[in-house]
Amino acid sequence: MPNAVPPSAMRRDVRSRIERAGLPPHHRVHWSDARKADVVKAVRDQLITFDEARWNYLLSRSEFESWQRQFAKETDRHRELELG
Repeated sequence: MPNAVPPSAMRRDVRSRIERAGLPPHHRVHWSDARKADVVKAVRDQLITFDEARWNYLLSRSEFESWQRQFAKETDRHRELELG
């Protein structure tokens, strides 16, 4: 594959996108609700892929999905308050 991107270049690209999105650089952080929501938003907005989030933050699929559910509930509550 002559046009393949070297793994080190791909890691730099992922790290660069994580930094631009304002996300924590690695998994060794306190996972506040706000940080979890930021990761979910970054994946939803396609700033990083789900696999990149899993790799960088050592997340299982079920853990990430629980974050998505939590974030969706919070978003629904905010909408209700705005309309309320």
